[in-house]
Amino acid sequence: MTTSTDTSEIAAALRRAGIGDVDDSALARALYSSDGSLYRVLPRAVVRPRDADEVVAALEVCRDLGVPLTMRGAGTSIAGNAVGTGVVVDTSRHLDRVHDIDAEARTAVVDPGVVQAALQVAARPHGLRFGPDPSTSNRCTVGGMIGNNACGSRALGYGRTSDNVVGLDVVTGSGQRLRLGAGAPVDGGVLGELRGLVDGELATIRTELGRFGRQVSGYSLEHLLPERGFDVARALVGSEGTLAVVLGATVRLVADAPYRGLVVLGYPSMADAADATPGLLRHGPTAVEGLDDRIVQRLRDVPAAVVPDLPEGAGWLIVELTGDSVAEVESKAAGVLADAGAVDTLVVTDVAEAAAIWRIREDGAGLAARTSDGRPAHAGWEDAAVPVESLGAYLREFEALLVQHGLQGVPYGHFGDGCVHVRIDFPFGREPDRGRAAYRAFVQDAAGLVARYGGSVSGEHGDGRARSELLGTMYSPAALDLFGRVKALFDPADVLNPGVLVRPLPLDEDVRVAAAPRRPTTDRPTLALAYRHDGGDFSNAVHRCTGVGKCRAEPSGVAVMCPSWPATRQEKDNTRGRARVLQEMLAPGGPVRDWRSPEVHAALDLCLSCKGCSRDCPTGVDMASYKAEVLHQSYRRRLRPRSHYTLGRLPMWSDLAARAPRLVNAVTASRLGGRLARWGAGVDQRRSLPAFAGETFRAWWDRRPAAADGGRPVALWVDSFTDHFAPEVARAAVTVLEAAGHRVQVPGDDTCCGLTWITTGQLDTAKRVLGDTVRRLAPLVDAGIPVVGLEPSCTAALRSDAVELLDDDAAARVAAGTRTLAELLAATEGWTPPSLAGVEVVAQPHCHHHAVMGWAADERLLRRAGATVTRLGGCCGLAGNWGVERGHHDVSVAIAEQQLLPAVRAAGPDAVVLADGFSCRTQLDQLADRPGRHLAQLLADALDQRGGMDGGRGGFGQA
Repeated sequence: MTTSTDTSEIAAALRRAGIGDVDDSALARALYSSDGSLYRVLPRAVVRPRDADEVVAALEVCRDLGVPLTMRGAGTSIAGNAVGTGVVVDTSRHLDRVHDIDAEARTAVVDPGVVQAALQVAARPHGLRFGPDPSTSNRCTVGGMIGNNACGSRALGYGRTSDNVVGLDVVTGSGQRLRLGAGAPVDGGVLGELRGLVDGELATIRTELGRFGRQVSGYSLEHLLPERGFDVARALVGSEGTLAVVLGATVRLVADAPYRGLVVLGYPSMADAADATPGLLRHGPTAVEGLDDRIVQRLRDVPAAVVPDLPEGAGWLIVELTGDSVAEVESKAAGVLADAGAVDTLVVTDVAEAAAIWRIREDGAGLAARTSDGRPAHAGWEDAAVPVESLGAYLREFEALLVQHGLQGVPYGHFGDGCVHVRIDFPFGREPDRGRAAYRAFVQDAAGLVARYGGSVSGEHGDGRARSELLGTMYSPAALDLFGRVKALFDPADVLNPGVLVRPLPLDEDVRVAAAPRRPTTDRPTLALAYRHDGGDFSNAVHRCTGVGKCRAEPSGVAVMCPSWPATRQEKDNTRGRARVLQEMLAPGGPVRDWRSPEVHAALDLCLSCKGCSRDCPTGVDMASYKAEVLHQSYRRRLRPRSHYTLGRLPMWSDLAARAPRLVNAVTASRLGGRLARWGAGVDQRRSLPAFAGETFRAWWDRRPAAADGGRPVALWVDSFTDHFAPEVARAAVTVLEAAGHRVQVPGDDTCCGLTWITTGQLDTAKRVLGDTVRRLAPLVDAGIPVVGLEPSCTAALRSDAVELLDDDAAARVAAGTRTLAELLAATEGWTPPSLAGVEVVAQPHCHHHAVMGWAADERLLRRAGATVTRLGGCCGLAGNWGVERGHHDVSVAIAEQQLLPAVRAAGPDAVVLADGFSCRTQLDQLADRPGRHLAQLLADALDQRGGMDGGRGGFGQA
């Protein structure tokens, strides 16, 4: 479909039709230019409908104007199914309700934008669940699952989406509203014509379609056979929005067995694991998943990652078993072990351990997005499937095909169904033209290989732009002609998702990464080395985001990414949305011009620089570094926002305030002085300003009597925040370290980490400040003296930012020699923690602590001391200067309400809220009116109670 209608005319027509949420801004077009696929296609407008009538109205406008319409759920489609040149309709924003759960009939009535995990939550009180559960289940929508016929790991036990759809409410491309399901009339109209068409093509349908469970390529017309009851609802599942638009659905729910367990089987290779799979299916597993050791190694390469133990082997099968009793699960497990032929095995009954293993598999698409040598690996040939009996032989030939084409890829996937996922290092970024040619050549050969094994080029994600052109390798001309005639019945004007399935667009057209120009940043003193695995290229770095959308997930567990998304529910406020805008900034001819474009700064405004994505994003996106780079490039040698001069240079102003802290505090605490100070600093007027300490830690240290000789030397590195605002934390640390047998020394005054300069993009100054610090600390580290940091964000800056920004051996040595307090104490020979028995600890790890160092050492220390620990995930919402800046207050509070504030309210009055981060403690003080304690204070308190406290500690109170 082609049209000359311009963007403003389309948007105006949509608004006249009564649609309230229409967005044709450059920002929206950039955000929706890609899904989870290779492709970049700029839409003309984005519609976020509030009800089904608005969807129908949008379709009518598109049909009248001759503009394509593409449906989009969470935008995680990896085949280019959810991008289009016309109007993109995002159902996830408003059409997200579960209308009814009928426990007796075991059905649910839902909007198309309902996230699968939200449906599970609604069904759980009834003892029910929706069967299919893709790895993206915590962000994919049911409408998107219907569009692609999503399956997931447990399709082996519960079936595909098409097996679980009872009825659909749809509108066809021609505007006919149909309510499909059991008992719905099928005579007359488009359904009568469809029946007549099918009756004339029974032989083609019976011989070419529905041959095995994971054949989802093309249209699933086998559901229209007379012996299958002419089930139009199920036939529309997997049609990728090319025939009709889903307005609502009735889906089948299933009862979950009460007991579940995992058997993990190790094999010499993935192909060997595949060979063993058919023999395990007779034990009735709900899932048999294949996992490659190269994916696990990618996880081990993530800083601070915790990787569960797995059996020996280079390839594993994860076999999930369910039953009505523990004995039934154990019996099935014994049968699996007997038939496995594995080199090593592991039976997992612990829920947390099982979840950690599943998490590796669920993050596979992201973890496989980098090769072993760090090159980007891409979707495009993602989820081909063959009958499971042929899987081992197919995998061996597939690996040989990769070698033949000089490519790398890591297969994994749903081995029990014969479905294989893989990301491949097509050379798009290095040589775009050759990359496209290499891509085309490989997928054509791969499609031929799949066809020889009687397989399907898509096993669950749909064909989209990536595989529609390949349908001729597995279907006859008669079948392809039948698909075209079905499309003509439902969508004669080709309005719905044109270029997909029927009359496909070339698979190597509009490839996003091939069109991206290089943008090296190593010629300037920037954070370019944060992209050292991307060739020092900012463009390669931001294209790490493949769109899998984990940043859109509901907050859960200990993950941090992405705290602003649940607070606003706007695509611009998650990691993927920001990456898309940065990609558009670098793309030729797009709506986003350069570093200073308002769209760029709108997308980055609510990025907290929390670094959560650097740990939690499976593709390794580091939006905090990207934001620092953007701010650096935007304001270099230009006038900056006021907050950059005040909050961004807070250590410098703190040094000045330390000369007269009482006077400064009196001024900022007064009504007029406080208002003026907040205005000048760019701070929200609803925030209170933290008081400067009457005496800095360094001043206290200088007047403290020298400690006796002896003990293991340790350098207590005191950051600006601790020194000026919370010296009691450092004094407590001295007590704990000396009680542990260490001889404490404190490095000189000018040892700031430069963090506030980094987060505000003042990278030239940050480099100078960090360079001075590294030069002062390096001799200590070189002498074998560990450096202990107390403020997590500053410690993380030494462990990561210094290395990235300075790129010298001294920075690397200092990073390697810097420890958190818990890490040092855990490595202190003979040290035993003071008893915390009976102490309830509600812990809010700082985001940088979680992302860079990991919080495992702290948790182990607390549990070893006997404390009861509840670890929170998410972010406190303050994130340094971000949460106090004007315009951020409401979102900051909303983020705190995700986990921190509810947990604190629920905690008992005697519970200790542990928060090592100064910003976390400040947020607690201002929003919960409850003090947070640093680990050093908690341990010093316990020492005090057992009478082991060093009297030289001085008075330390609550932060």
